[in-house]
Amino acid sequence: MNNSFISVVTVINHPHEIGQLQKTLKDLYEILNSNFADYEVILVNNGLFESIEIALQGLPDELRHNIFLVKLSNRTIRNHAILAGLDRSNGDYTLVFELAFSHQPSVILELYEQSRKGFDIVYLRSSSKKRKSLRRPFYTLFYYILKNYSELQIDESAHNTRIISRRALNSLLRLRENLRYMKAIYSLVGYPTHFIEIDQPVEPEVEESFGDQFKTSLIAITSYTTFLRSLLLWIFILSSVFLVGVIFNALKVKFTGVDVFGTIGQAVDGWTFLVILIAIFFAITCLNLYIMSIYLSNIYAEIKQRPLYIIESVKRF
Repeated sequence: MNNSFISVVTVINHPHEIGQLQKTLKDLYEILNSNFADYEVILVNNGLFESIEIALQGLPDELRHNIFLVKLSNRTIRNHAILAGLDRSNGDYTLVFELAFSHQPSVILELYEQSRKGFDIVYLRSSSKKRKSLRRPFYTLFYYILKNYSELQIDESAHNTRIISRRALNSLLRLRENLRYMKAIYSLVGYPTHFIEIDQPVEPEVEESFGDQFKTSLIAITSYTTFLRSLLLWIFILSSVFLVGVIFNALKVKFTGVDVFGTIGQAVDGWTFLVILIAIFFAITCLNLYIMSIYLSNIYAEIKQRPLYIIESVKRF
């Protein structure tokens, strides 16, 4: 018996999850009741399903008394629903539990044992990178941008299921961002992190369309990376190179009658001046966009009010 209070947070997003809910909770009850001093199960009703309460009626009273059903007033994205459960958590450890692992509730003990070794966040990591073939280039590009245009340490093979210590959760809840990408939030919080490797691949949510995933990727890229600002910088650099090339070509045609490709041409009156003017204004426009992106990026960072640092611990010697 572990002398710990554990909170289990599960989000109900789809009707098919309700059918397996009763068996899952009974299996969780056997694990939690026999291994932890106290526990609570927080169910977040994110699909506005009235039948969830009916599914809970056949459970043992001892288990039902430790279940809290959080019903959202309106359906929201999964990351926000997870936050609703984390806000309600009171445990020494909080476990975000995906129903995809309902057939192996023992992962709770595995995660907890790893967390007792000094890790504040322990997650399940897939040893397989199997993705739907049509979406594979999208995932590859998305994680390439995250890895190369941010300082985040994001594991593309990580499942949402993970255990979080109390101090890590307190720091996580300080990051009250409206546009949330939980894997990035976990990385921002820091603290000692570990993973347990499993065979089950990371699959997109049943109810999550490609459009939903695309919106989530835009949130992550714009909120946690400098990719767009870097892209504007490269556009400005290329426009400057283009400016030099156009000016050189226009002057060469004017004075020699031959362009840079060796084609014979005849300069029309005013053509050289017009081409140079357009090229200069194009480069200036790109420069202005890049400067504006820097200011907007700085304003965006200030508005978020992320903590400048998070203290892991303080020791006195």
